[in-house]
Amino acid sequence: MNRHDGSPSPTPRLAFRQMTEDDLDDMAALLGDPGVMRHYPRPKTREESLAWINWNQRLYRQEGCGLWLVTLRATGEFVGDCGLTPQEVEGVTDLEVGYRVRSDLQGNGYATEAAAACRDHARDVLHAKRLIAIIRPDNRPSQRVAEKIGLPFERDAVSRSGLPVRVHATRL
Repeated sequence: MNRHDGSPSPTPRLAFRQMTEDDLDDMAALLGDPGVMRHYPRPKTREESLAWINWNQRLYRQEGCGLWLVTLRATGEFVGDCGLTPQEVEGVTDLEVGYRVRSDLQGNGYATEAAAACRDHARDVLHAKRLIAIIRPDNRPSQRVAEKIGLPFERDAVSRSGLPVRVHATRL
């Protein structure tokens, strides 16, 4: 599938494309997985997963980016989601890189590979000047991904939902 839908260029192992409602089974399994979602308030229901897809479809139209579906190039197998969304922290809106990988595929470097591609897309295609990652303090694996792609810890903050978070950030 080589149509241009505004998604990042493929990496050696991964491909990106816009989510559609046809992806609901995969996204509901991902967002409903307590392991994947352990650093979120709770796993999402199937209805909430559909709302997640619809939110991203709005972002693609309005912002030219969002969270994209990530698949293995070799097989087309669903990996997770990764992408760029505007996020407000303490009154300031920045472009955030976010990533989630299926539990059984974690530990293969897919989150780092996908997040690096999204960082490059933010810089080279969207011409963003700053990129952040908003991560729960106890989510060390996600903090390591942010650090590996060049987003060091910047500050402790409070999320819009009132939770403590660590903001990792860089100029692009």
